[in-house]
Amino acid sequence: MDNQSSNSRWRRLILVLNCITLGIGYCGGPLISRLYFLHGGQRIWLSSWLACIGWPIIFIVLIITYFIRRKIQGSHINFFIVTRQEFASSAALGILVGLAGYLYAWGPAKLPVSTSTVIYASQLGFTVVFAFLIVKQKLTAYSANAVVLLIVGAATLALRADGDRPQGESTKQYVLGFVMTLLAAASTGLALPLLEMIYMKAQRTITYTMVLEIQMILNIFGSVFCTVGMIVNNDFQAISREARQFELGEAKYYLVLVWSAIIWQFSTLGITGVVQYGSSLLCGIVIAFLIPLTEILGVLLYHETFHATKGLAIFLSLWGFVSYFYGEIKHSQKKKKEENPIPQTEMAQSLPV
Repeated sequence: MDNQSSNSRWRRLILVLNCITLGIGYCGGPLISRLYFLHGGQRIWLSSWLACIGWPIIFIVLIITYFIRRKIQGSHINFFIVTRQEFASSAALGILVGLAGYLYAWGPAKLPVSTSTVIYASQLGFTVVFAFLIVKQKLTAYSANAVVLLIVGAATLALRADGDRPQGESTKQYVLGFVMTLLAAASTGLALPLLEMIYMKAQRTITYTMVLEIQMILNIFGSVFCTVGMIVNNDFQAISREARQFELGEAKYYLVLVWSAIIWQFSTLGITGVVQYGSSLLCGIVIAFLIPLTEILGVLLYHETFHATKGLAIFLSLWGFVSYFYGEIKHSQKKKKEENPIPQTEMAQSLPV
C-alpha cells in the first residue's frame, strides 16, 4: 500500500512538472519569437528553424531514460525502440511539421502575439475534422459546435485588421500573416491525426520512450526541411549581419536565438509528458488555459492593443474549447458505463422494496 501511494505521489509530481514545462513552451515560444521580430529580426525561415532545431534536448532525455531502462530491464536492451516503418512514417510527418513551423512563424512576424495565438487556437477545430477523416473519430454535436466557434472566433479578428495592425506594417502583410497562421493551424490539425495513426499502426504498448523518439524524429526532419529553406533564402549568411543591426545588441540577438530553440522544445516535452502521465484530454485543457494567459502576456509585455473584437474572439475560442472537452467528458462517462455495467445483484439491491 505504501509503495502504491509513493508511486501515485511520484506520478502526480511528474505530471505537475510536465504541466509547468508545457506552460513555459506554449506561452514562451510565441513571446520570444515576437521579441525577435519586434527588434529587427526579419528571417521567417530562421524563426521556423529554431522551433525544430532544439531536438538534442530530447536526445539528452532519451539518454537518461535509456540508462533507467537498462538498470531495470538489463543491458541487452536497444537504445532506440522505434521500428523502420515507424521511423519512415515519422520522418515523412516531420516534413509536414517543418512546413507547419514555417507557416506559423509568419504569425509572430506580422501579427501581435495576442492575435496570432487566437488564430492558431483554431487548430483544435481542424484536428477534429481531420481526425474524423483519417482515424474515423466520431464527430459529436459538441465537437461540431467547437469547430464552428473556433472558426468564427478566428474570423472575427479579420474585421479589425486596421485597428490591430502593428505600426508601420501594411494591411497586405497583416492579412498574409493572418492567412499563414490559419494555414499553420490547419497543418498542425492534419499532423496530429497522422501522428495518432502512427501510434495505431504500431500495435504495441506506446511507452514514453517511444513517444520521445518519434518526437525527436519529427523535429530532426522538420529541421532538415527548414534548413533547406534557410539555404535557399541565404539566411545563414544573413545571421551575422542581422545580429549587428539588432536593436537590443549583438549578444542579446544570439541569446534570443538560443533561448527560442530551447523554449520551443519545452512545449514538445510538456505535451508528451502530460499525455503520458495524464491524458490527451488533460493536455488539451492545460493548453486551453494557456491561451488567455499568452494573450495577457502579449498585451503586458509588448503593449499590444486589446479591443472588444479580440476579447470576443478569445471568448468564442474558449467557448469552443469548453464545448469540445465537455463533450469528451460526457463521451468518456458514457463509455465507462457501457464497459462497467452495474451487476444484476446490485441493481436488485438498489430497487425499493
